[in-house]
Amino acid sequence: MLNATKFDAVSFDVYGTILNWEPEIAAFLSDWASSCGLTIEITKLLSVYDHIRQPLQDERPALRYPEVLKRTLRRMATEFSVNVTSRTLERFSGIAATHKPFGDSVEALSDMRSMGLKLAALSNVDEQSFGSAMLAAGIKFDVVVTAQRVGAYKPDHAHFWAGLSDLRALGIPMDRVLHVAQSKRADIVVANAIGLKSIWVNRPGHIFGRTGYGAEKAKPDFEAESLATVAQMLSCMSSDEI
Repeated sequence: MLNATKFDAVSFDVYGTILNWEPEIAAFLSDWASSCGLTIEITKLLSVYDHIRQPLQDERPALRYPEVLKRTLRRMATEFSVNVTSRTLERFSGIAATHKPFGDSVEALSDMRSMGLKLAALSNVDEQSFGSAMLAAGIKFDVVVTAQRVGAYKPDHAHFWAGLSDLRALGIPMDRVLHVAQSKRADIVVANAIGLKSIWVNRPGHIFGRTGYGAEKAKPDFEAESLATVAQMLSCMSSDEI
């Protein structure tokens, strides 16, 4: 069992866990599809997007995230036998900078910081997009690891080792770190592999990161439906176990 008093830091999957990215991506893809004369259910569009994007993130040397987004949309156009304009590609390439936080994110992170916990971000985007989104949301982290920084995308373990190394430099060993994530594919799978305690944030209605790369067999230590719930779990700073 996990006990809240055993942790000094919490690391996060940001997009999908803290930032509510699916609705904005869904709206963009839906508008684009409609402009092309396509009639496709949004769940289908999101599934195709998720399926195409991940292999692009596996390429080495790693592409910068705006380029990943451009190539994803271009391949989606090919998949559906339609065209996509350079202007549309350019607009979509910047979408990671404009995602907004879930309604509970800012307060939950503030609550965790007030408990004395260090906060670390492990994010599958570029530095500029991440910085812009965090600035707009008013969110700050003690440790930030982006795909651009490590030259790889999760579920590559490089993200985790870089973040854990930074936390170790702050005097926090791995066994005092809890990882919180919505993506089983990018995060919980890796947490299982390296022995990092984790909580899966099972946001209702969200589909990204649930399949592929062993996600179906990933086993988080605990599950929560929101960051607010995670904060409540961590506020049990007594002998109560979570």
